[in-house]
Amino acid sequence: MRLSSKEFKALDNKCVTLLGMSGVGKTRLANTLRKRNWFHYSADYRIGTRYLDEPILDNIKSQAMQVPFLRDLLRSDSIYISNNITVDNLKPVASFLGKLGNPELGGLGPREFKRRQALHLHAEIAAMKDVPEFIRKAREIYGYRHFVNDAGGSVCELDDADAIRTLAEHTLIVYIKATEHDEQELIRRAEEDPKPLYYRETFLEEQLAIYMRDHGLPYAALIDPDQFVRWMFPRLFYARIPRYEAIASEHGYTITTEELAHVRDDSGFLRLLEKAVERQS
Repeated sequence: MRLSSKEFKALDNKCVTLLGMSGVGKTRLANTLRKRNWFHYSADYRIGTRYLDEPILDNIKSQAMQVPFLRDLLRSDSIYISNNITVDNLKPVASFLGKLGNPELGGLGPREFKRRQALHLHAEIAAMKDVPEFIRKAREIYGYRHFVNDAGGSVCELDDADAIRTLAEHTLIVYIKATEHDEQELIRRAEEDPKPLYYRETFLEEQLAIYMRDHGLPYAALIDPDQFVRWMFPRLFYARIPRYEAIASEHGYTITTEELAHVRDDSGFLRLLEKAVERQS
């Protein structure tokens, strides 16, 4: 959605998609807006509760079945397992996505890892295409005035023109660009706490070959899962930047993490958006 500054100010119902790497402040901002009559659409929550709910539960159950005590209870229907995914607790989604590498260190083999990556890809595409329907629900059912789509960091990796077009037609796409200082801080945090990530398959294959060659590893099963994520994160981060920028250039607007750091409420966010629209118009 490309608008003039005047058109943006005139909108009674503002719908925004936040685009950017995990850690730039999307969810913090969405939580702030949620308190001010904005419907918070969490892409990861939608993925986990609608599109990956069964695979996530199957993964948990397969782990429980390896414990004799739990196995007997599950097989006799004496207990049941359910997800407790919330907007503020998305760990089940991350744990399902997993990390590539040595199974003894909690890693997944290449085949299973790629299977889960593919499931996540299709789930994220579907979640983005659900945005128009949730805009309707937010207004007609829940009575929210505005809508914010807290998109996952991997939206720029989807390579699905229909999904991006859907977001562009129904929301104002806002790319949150990390400053140089914040880039280094994101990388530092990823090194301290390596988390599961989504990779485009071609990117994964290219980088995996380099990693195994440089580390002298004949098999993926010898990879340290956390070390691989630490090595991959900065490469993934810088590979995504031109993809974010291309989407923002064609369909949306750009703000920086430095600008966002000064936002304290919805009024401040709207002023920042007006500024972004004006300078890119």
